[in-house]
Amino acid sequence: MFTSLQSEIGKKITKELKIDLTKIDSIILYEPGISYEIKATAALKIMEHFGGIWYLTKIFWLIPEQVRNIFYDYIAKNRYKWFGKKESCMLPTIEIKNKFL
Repeated sequence: MFTSLQSEIGKKITKELKIDLTKIDSIILYEPGISYEIKATAALKIMEHFGGIWYLTKIFWLIPEQVRNIFYDYIAKNRYKWFGKKESCMLPTIEIKNKFL
């Protein structure tokens, strides 16, 4: 569960970056002083840190961003149908919690 402080930090960042949250229903990856990314680009940048077989996802950088986002939206729309939906969420460790706002 996010703390009130984390929620406020997220609101402050999206306001400073002028991100219209009514138009974005996706993951937002924010790298302070570098950039922020959404949808497929955010997911690919995150996967760069997974290691192992996830290294193969680098091939998707060859696909134009608009096309990647079409695939991202399609997968996002159908993920529960394909993989199911759990009744409860995983409880993240403190280390994982600290990575999210």
